[in-house]
Amino acid sequence: MTTDDLSWMLQDIVDNVPKATHAVLLSADGIPRGASAGMDRSAVETISAAMSGMQSLSRAAAKFAGSEPDATWEQTIIEFSHGWVFLIGAGQGAYLAAAAEPDVDMGAISFRMHRLVARLGNNLTTPPRVNADGWSERGGRGGDRGPGAGGAGIAIADLDAVFAGVRGARQAVLLGSDGLPRGATTSMSRDLVDTIAAAMQGLHAYSRATSSFAGVRDALWRQTVIEFSHGWVFLVPAGNGSLLAAAAEPDTDIADFATRLHEAVVPQLSTQPAASREASRR
Repeated sequence: MTTDDLSWMLQDIVDNVPKATHAVLLSADGIPRGASAGMDRSAVETISAAMSGMQSLSRAAAKFAGSEPDATWEQTIIEFSHGWVFLIGAGQGAYLAAAAEPDVDMGAISFRMHRLVARLGNNLTTPPRVNADGWSERGGRGGDRGPGAGGAGIAIADLDAVFAGVRGARQAVLLGSDGLPRGATTSMSRDLVDTIAAAMQGLHAYSRATSSFAGVRDALWRQTVIEFSHGWVFLVPAGNGSLLAAAAEPDTDIADFATRLHEAVVPQLSTQPAASREASRR
């Protein structure tokens, strides 16, 4: 073990949180800084690369949750049928990822992760590579401008009506199986729709790439949830390869909101008449 390998500290999460399985510390550019026992080098490198992309794209979705100028990214959570993946900041340019079984106490693992970050303290000296607005040193923020950027808001038939009854909902974007936006609530500009569509497509890919970290390769992905200081962003499957991204108020009951998306909103979208779906593409 090298002197800068912090694996011994990461074992705290696995040893002290029932149902926690792995923990990885990485730099913003995807370089592993340490991992809990039981992970081979190849797996650690793969997860570190995926988590690096995940945190960058998560930050890029900040404007989707709201326009507050001082908003900060808090965490990203990925749910699979077989478990969870959690990602938080760990100081300047470093990030902590942890995996757990489906029935983990989410409060307990969050507490341990944040306590570990506090303990790591000055051991982390990696310079920051991505700021709070999602800009990196390599090429800026992806997807800010797309076809039709700067135009008027676009809407899918009935999407505003569907979300009108969802408490805490702010706005939503529907992506087709090709990753392109098929519509959005009317509060959104075309520029923002294109930006969020690009970010969500990348988040979906990175989310699926982390399935082996939680325990089972190619397991069923259920949702990815991003917490900001000013709100939440949810990404869920919407049937036939499409995706639904939805933003919510900061005080939203996230369990209730997720249930509403999966049980009420998504079924309405999947049964939308073909004519309405086609009209929304124009």
